[in-house]
Amino acid sequence: MTNERLRRSMLRAGLDISTLAETAGVSAKSVERWLRGEVTPYPRTRYRVAAVLQEDESYLWPAAVDGAALTGAELVNAYPRRSEVPRDLWTELLRQSKRDVDYLAFAGLFLAEEHPDWIPLLRQRAAEGVRVRLLLGDPDGAQLAARDGEESIGGGVAGRVASVLAAYRPLAGAVLIRLHDTPLYNSIYRFDDEMLVNTHVYGILAAHTPTLRFRRVDGAYFSTYRESFERVWASARALEG
Repeated sequence: MTNERLRRSMLRAGLDISTLAETAGVSAKSVERWLRGEVTPYPRTRYRVAAVLQEDESYLWPAAVDGAALTGAELVNAYPRRSEVPRDLWTELLRQSKRDVDYLAFAGLFLAEEHPDWIPLLRQRAAEGVRVRLLLGDPDGAQLAARDGEESIGGGVAGRVASVLAAYRPLAGAVLIRLHDTPLYNSIYRFDDEMLVNTHVYGILAAHTPTLRFRRVDGAYFSTYRESFERVWASARALEG
């Protein structure tokens, strides 16, 4: 069966059989056999070809790659509390983003309050063509009140959301902002192929709950949280005025 993924990746990269063979250090007949699906390259060759084509080897040859190993490879680090994430990591990941910045929280006010560069960097990233999407808690929704009651902080969640909306409202038009009224199982912060996920634990403030750092390797972790973000985004309403 033809390896259509490999064929199309070669077309996008502008490489014919001879050029790919030369770059990968194999014969043209080997590439032809890959394309016909007769042979799968050895691991070192798969890695070389994937790098040339700027694709994941798991995409080009899914049957040859250990899915469990890929999933494990996505977990870069785990912090027992969000407050233990290196302070500069948030702005460094934002600064390096070229395509997508996605943010799902009720407020996430710590970013605007503790990082003076955060909002200017969001504006700069958007001006340079990065798609920036912010999903914040809906002040008129039921979920903010439920979260406030869970944390027993007397309206504190709604107050943080009001503060963060005041901080981000001037960015409206440059970035996309929507308000959600969904249960927040995790806060998700995506920067291209990097992601920080702040897990939520009943009755404990988010700053004191575990945070996981993922890097996309085409395993299950990154894709699961990205899908979650997209589902909330689809159900949210646009910020008015």
